[in-house]
Amino acid sequence: MGVVNIVNMCSHLQNASRARLGITSVPHTKYNLSLALALHRAGFLSFVTRGGSYPPDPATLTTFEPEPLTTANVAKQRLWVGLKYNAGNGGEPVLRAMRPITTPKRPVTAKLDDLERLARGIDAHPHRGLNLGESIVLATDRGTLEIREAIERKVGGLLLCRVGP
Repeated sequence: MGVVNIVNMCSHLQNASRARLGITSVPHTKYNLSLALALHRAGFLSFVTRGGSYPPDPATLTTFEPEPLTTANVAKQRLWVGLKYNAGNGGEPVLRAMRPITTPKRPVTAKLDDLERLARGIDAHPHRGLNLGESIVLATDRGTLEIREAIERKVGGLLLCRVGP
């Protein structure tokens, strides 16, 4: 798996949310796409769309149709993601901290019983349990899932990153 892509995406999204950007882009790779869609399902991102070098118009985002992928334009494609902010909490970012767990030199896996302990907030050595609002994204044989989805499907996998407010 392209763990380097995941580590770069974690730092990029964390920096973009600290800078209070509404929309940002990451390279269009299958690993970045799967992580972005998992974060969107978990509620940390407002939208994920494919586009070119320039961002899509926010007014027409719901009807935005990206250009088809060809061999001529595939290298220039970007994933455009929308970051969420709490309106009632002074505009605090929903995605405040995003730390990689697996690094290129140290892949970290977890079995189902360890995931259940982490999701309940109990420490599973060497990782501490989840606090309120936190989530762990992991790569499984059934795709990239949030920790609660993985427990529901009864699968373990490679722990990619820890996301929280």
